[in-house]
Amino acid sequence: MKKSNYITREGYERLDRELKYLWKDERPKVTKAVSEAAALGDRSENAEYIYGKKRLREIDRRVRFLNKRLEDLQIVYPEKQQEGKAYFGAWVTVIDEDDNEFTYRIVGVDEWDVKKGEISIDSPVARALIGKQVDDEIVVKTPDGERYLEIIKIWYK
Repeated sequence: MKKSNYITREGYERLDRELKYLWKDERPKVTKAVSEAAALGDRSENAEYIYGKKRLREIDRRVRFLNKRLEDLQIVYPEKQQEGKAYFGAWVTVIDEDDNEFTYRIVGVDEWDVKKGEISIDSPVARALIGKQVDDEIVVKTPDGERYLEIIKIWYK
């Protein structure tokens, strides 16, 4: 399945900060460390040199990915007509059949973080929430069976 190219302003800024940090801070430090390790002589048994080269490859791979991904991403800003309905960027509080309350924010695939309650637009819960409003009930298919949730609050920050 193709990834969505939507992202929140906060998510875009977070990825952009990571790119700048890797390129301007992390990479120069690792490059310097590799140069110093190379100057010590035999590179084949030099752990600092070997690790540093490996770390440089990881940084370069991530930098290439972030450069390409940031070009492809589309920042989505909530619009007035979305108020009261769950769309991209919305915070949604739901309650399950056991009266457990959960709050989710619908975000892009590049920024989700379950610990923060941020779920990907492509996740089953987010797909079920899109376009719904307060008091709507949704059914989410999970590996453990169907899960019934009722929307009790929707807001945009």
